[in-house]
Amino acid sequence: QVQLVESGGGLVQAGGSLRLSCAASGSIFSINVMGWYRQAPGKQRELVAQIGRGGYTNYADSVKGRFTISRDNAKNMVYLHLNSLKPEDTAVYYCNTAYGSPLPWGPGTQVTVSS
Repeated sequence: QVQLVESGGGLVQAGGSLRLSCAASGSIFSINVMGWYRQAPGKQRELVAQIGRGGYTNYADSVKGRFTISRDNAKNMVYLHLNSLKPEDTAVYYCNTAYGSPLPWGPGTQVTVSS
């Protein structure tokens, strides 16, 4: 089964940027829609961005215009560019399928935005 490992998080000031990466241990080409999720302390995990195999994207209203999702099927990678970060973006970020049965969840990557 495909394993997912997220990286690229860190501590950044409000207004800053980060690029998150998700490396899959196997092919993601057959996965129609991949997504990035986040979970803040005391809150449920939420889907913030999704991308179809052909490049179609969709975003949660809270991140629209600030985050950009992309995927490289040849490299089995999914990326999330985070711009204009706000303190409320602080969370652990995960990638996984956006529909259907999820793959085993990776460790996530912590994003902390200071004000």
